[in-house]
Amino acid sequence: MIPIVQSQPEQPQPPLRLRQLMAWGVHLFTASGVVWGVLAVMAIFRQHWLLAFLWMAMAVAVDSFDGMLARRARVRELLPHFDGALLDNIVDYFNYVVVAVIFLYQADILPPGFSLAAGMVILLVSAYQFCQVDAKTCDHYFKGFPSYWNVTVFYMFMLGLNPWVNLAFLTFFALLVFVPIKYVYPSRTVRMRNLTIALTLVWGALTLLAILQFPNPQRWLLWASLLYVIYYAVLSLYSTVRQLRRTL
Repeated sequence: MIPIVQSQPEQPQPPLRLRQLMAWGVHLFTASGVVWGVLAVMAIFRQHWLLAFLWMAMAVAVDSFDGMLARRARVRELLPHFDGALLDNIVDYFNYVVVAVIFLYQADILPPGFSLAAGMVILLVSAYQFCQVDAKTCDHYFKGFPSYWNVTVFYMFMLGLNPWVNLAFLTFFALLVFVPIKYVYPSRTVRMRNLTIALTLVWGALTLLAILQFPNPQRWLLWASLLYVIYYAVLSLYSTVRQLRRTL
């Protein structure tokens, strides 16, 4: 006798209008990143560095969760006429690039006479990076340095590095935009995804504690958080090399 497998009853779905409203709510959440970025800019011009870092951290937090919420809410299916990916790129370019360049210029962390030129280079190379068709690859990596300029200026400022060292780092990262290294997309890259997400949360907590201790953060918080940056870089290089070996 062939056993009869009873199908599980489908879970009732909320009304379409409600699901569309929730999808719009996710888009609004993504767009709120611009608000936090503008508040960060206002704080930067007043040289309220603690407040600026808090608003910048808020913008990063929004970017960290909006993609997951968008996939759960199925925004692409429910609102096919609205380009959420484009909205996300606009918000990210503003927060990760424009706000960072303004901070770089106002914080005076580069050698005299270099701040404006360095800012212009960052704006241009990041515009190139954001507009590559495969900037986000089909296997969920970023191709080329993924414009983490806000994180870069955070460490330069908080660690009080030599201005020439800062300039060297910025130059190096700008060149990495054109090198096809595949950088981990923390919330989506499959390889070691659970560990990456866990370490990302730890990194966020450490950096937030350091920000709240400004202007005298405990140095171990900053150096400990940099261990995550090393992990991220090593995993990205490993993934890139492994894929190259497979294609050869």
